[in-house]
Amino acid sequence: MSEKLKWWQETIAYEAYPRSFKDTTGNGTGDIKGIIEKLGYLESLGVGVLWLTPVCKSPMCDNGYDISDYTSIDPSFGTMEDMDELFAKAREHGIRIVMDLVFNHTSDEHPWFIESASSRDNPKSDWYVWRDGVDGKEPSNWRSIFGGSAWRYCPSRDQYCLHTFAPGQPDLNWANPDVRHALYDAARFWLDKGAGGFRIDAITYVKKPDEIRWSEKTDGEDGMISVHDMTANQPGILAYLHEFKREVCSGRDVFTVAEANGVGPDELKYWVGKDGAFDMLFEFSHINLDFVGIELWCKPQDWTISDLKKALRDSQEATRDNGWYPAFFENHDKPRSIDHFLPACPDKKLAAKTLATILLTLRGTPFVYQGEELGYQNASFASLDDYNDISTFGQFQYAKDEGFSDEEAMAAVRRFSRDNARTPMQWDDTPNAGFTSGKPWLGVHEDYRSDNVKAQAKDPDSVLSYYRALATLRKEHRALVDGDWQEIMADDPCVIAYRRANEQETIEIYANLSCNAITLDATGSVLMATGAYETGRLAPYEAVILAKS
Repeated sequence: MSEKLKWWQETIAYEAYPRSFKDTTGNGTGDIKGIIEKLGYLESLGVGVLWLTPVCKSPMCDNGYDISDYTSIDPSFGTMEDMDELFAKAREHGIRIVMDLVFNHTSDEHPWFIESASSRDNPKSDWYVWRDGVDGKEPSNWRSIFGGSAWRYCPSRDQYCLHTFAPGQPDLNWANPDVRHALYDAARFWLDKGAGGFRIDAITYVKKPDEIRWSEKTDGEDGMISVHDMTANQPGILAYLHEFKREVCSGRDVFTVAEANGVGPDELKYWVGKDGAFDMLFEFSHINLDFVGIELWCKPQDWTISDLKKALRDSQEATRDNGWYPAFFENHDKPRSIDHFLPACPDKKLAAKTLATILLTLRGTPFVYQGEELGYQNASFASLDDYNDISTFGQFQYAKDEGFSDEEAMAAVRRFSRDNARTPMQWDDTPNAGFTSGKPWLGVHEDYRSDNVKAQAKDPDSVLSYYRALATLRKEHRALVDGDWQEIMADDPCVIAYRRANEQETIEIYANLSCNAITLDATGSVLMATGAYETGRLAPYEAVILAKS
């Protein structure tokens, strides 16, 4: 690569879910001081970017993704002084903080919404998406992503307000320039505080279709169609996003990565790169292999390793000459990767190492989600009452409405619930895994006594030790950072393999994602392997990194 990379292209990013990271007060909820306490741990992973899910003031209808004040800190996380200290202390560890912008919607407790909902003729009356009913019913038969109608009736206006997600998360009206500029002001506030950039939530939904109407097409027996299918990635959305780039990021040494469900690899050239609206884009083609369109947990489809290979290949090739890829296998909304991608692997530690090998050697910035570096598995809580996630409850009810039994609905929940990724971090083998001295807001995984940071740090064969070794390898071999990407063994249905090369060195990565040994026609010195690699043979679920002479 001829162009000099920017700082955010050369590092490892880490997503922290503050509620579950570290509690310093004993109230059972993680806080900002807990993140400050663990900055040294993050530095040991080679992390240079720390993305925080929302910490702004919120009634926590959706665990912070329902913001009631964009320029505040929710008391459950601490104070603005704590946040200022985090910005400063993180810099001392070589880490920049990335804030999560939730700009599709606010909380219904935001002063903007309270005013907008009060009447049809107040100054903020059109700051949200309001519509009259149709024949005494909602304006359309759209189902929200969390289940139920996407419309909420407001008696004071005798109108309905659109909510793509929960009823307590009304959608903002981006067609109003006053709304957009108020959001830009909030973003600039955090950059002035010292933020190194933004992860931008649910951005594909901000541009609504010109016509909101009932759909003849439905996707379930309830006669409704997902709001995602009707509103995601509408024509004209990029004009808004380029305005955001000009107004907020121009002239600043920061980066943006947007969540863009509904944008495929073939569209990345319009969203990222030299002329794109963002620096990177989380697109979900490799994550959502189980679903066509919107996620309906009780109706997954089968997929193969070849499908996963194609999705990764398409994203790598789409950003080869234009743009940059955020490599990821987990986040706060998805199940744990070893359960998702390698459920048949009997050795979960091996599965975690093999996925880590791919994650940290693809071309792009790797994003590690908290606990992923420890090989965490899904929670598998016994009862629906053990879950906290609003989406989980909506998916369970949808499954029941579609005729699935309680057992079938719970099986879907255990497989896909967002709470799989939200169980508290396991720091040691003390009660509640060293996360809190009180009662945790969500149950701790049952394996915490044997599977925690303290234990894995002492074990040279642990998943954590493997992640740390991979981080060191990236620093020692620039081809893993700035090298080109070229697929090899493209036709093999079970092996993900590719070459990273710059002018100084060529490195090849091979990962067997099957239960059968593979004959491997590859030579080179072994830089790292998940096991006792034997030349010419790739064992089941084994990965190896080879330096070519």
